[in-house]
Amino acid sequence: MKNLSIRVRITMWFTVSLMVMAIFTCFIILYADHQIIQKSIRDNLIETVENNVDEVEFYWNMDKEDPKETDYYLAFGGGYLEIDDDFLDEVNGTYTSLYQADGRMIYGENPISQNTADLAFADVKIQRVRVKGSLFYVFDRKLDLEEAKNLWLRGVVSGKQGVSLMSDIAVWSLVFLPFMVLASVAGGYYFARRMLLPIQEISESAAAIGTGVDLKKRIEIGEGNDELHQLAESFNGMFQRLEDAFETERRFTSDASHELRTPVAVITAQCEYSLEQSRSGGEYKQALQTIQRQSRKMSKLINDMLDFTRLEMRSERYALESVNLTELVQSVCFDMAMIKERGITLKCEADQHIIFNGNLQLLSRLLTNLISNAYRYGRDNGHIFVRLKRTGHGLELSVLDDGIGIAPRDQPRIFGRFYQADHSHSGTGTGLGLSMVQEITKFHGGEIHVESEVGKGSGFYIIFKN
Repeated sequence: MKNLSIRVRITMWFTVSLMVMAIFTCFIILYADHQIIQKSIRDNLIETVENNVDEVEFYWNMDKEDPKETDYYLAFGGGYLEIDDDFLDEVNGTYTSLYQADGRMIYGENPISQNTADLAFADVKIQRVRVKGSLFYVFDRKLDLEEAKNLWLRGVVSGKQGVSLMSDIAVWSLVFLPFMVLASVAGGYYFARRMLLPIQEISESAAAIGTGVDLKKRIEIGEGNDELHQLAESFNGMFQRLEDAFETERRFTSDASHELRTPVAVITAQCEYSLEQSRSGGEYKQALQTIQRQSRKMSKLINDMLDFTRLEMRSERYALESVNLTELVQSVCFDMAMIKERGITLKCEADQHIIFNGNLQLLSRLLTNLISNAYRYGRDNGHIFVRLKRTGHGLELSVLDDGIGIAPRDQPRIFGRFYQADHSHSGTGTGLGLSMVQEITKFHGGEIHVESEVGKGSGFYIIFKN
């Protein structure tokens, strides 16, 4: 059973259930039909006897009456009983006979008269009698004739009268129900196959992605909103995340190998240079300083890359909380104004009591990266302006400088990882600062854009919808 496909197992369970239901339904139909037929037999017995009650009349003198040639006349009690020609011995399997109160039959036919000889008369009541295992219904009716007292009509009918009709119903049921079951099973198998096609598509897509053949493959099962379509959408979302993860890993590996190649080469060269022959103390010191500088650059680069990747792939690790953005901006600006690098002045303006739902650590890093970037590309004795204000669109955080600016051709690429427009100022940077700023902005549901002019400075504007 476990080795069978789901489609076959569903069809088997469906078939068994359908057969049980068909048998049960057939039994109910036969039982109900039997009850209905038996009631019909009893009703017909009562109707036949009641119709014959008016067919028996009494006359004192035959000469005074106009006897009907088709009627039957029977001497009784000093007069005559006239039995109408409509009074028949047998009608549709129902037998009617005329009895005296002492149980003596004086007219008619009763196929079980010997078995009902001791059966007392019961007016307007159906009695059941079994003869050799067969059921018979008996219905008695007392005649209301003033001149002829103690006369009874007794009707008898066999309960097997409906056997032939029941046999026909059973035959038709046995003929049609198997065909209906087979047709339902075939239809069930077909629909089970159609319903399970998305699961097969999911399996094939998962297998293709698992082997790394096609990471862009998606499950296409058409429009719909049932459970299978929801499952397919969930798998497509998972596949998209897997593709993004593989792409991120690929970029990380590529970027890391590219960016680390230069410091590693410098460190290797300095080590080889120092080991070629004996050097003076000053030369050893200079080599060690170079190695230390490149090592720190590598360490900063690796840390920035890991932080960027964590934010890009595992943003859920950064919890959101209520942040006083006004205090945060003022605190970061106060700390970074102490740098006073190359005579650059940092000024800060922030609207009061701005509360924002975000991550304090990431928001602090976002502002720190923008200000550090402004210091790096600012002009000597220049200015940096940091502003936080409420706008009609939400909150606007901007960092402006009057530095060297960014060429129009470089502006679309400055948020790319490791991109640096002016390499003459890139000695202390890793090229990940603005990329991190953009990711943090997206994480908080914001948008960032840059406005810059070469020789006049740059402005970075972030809009948070609060």
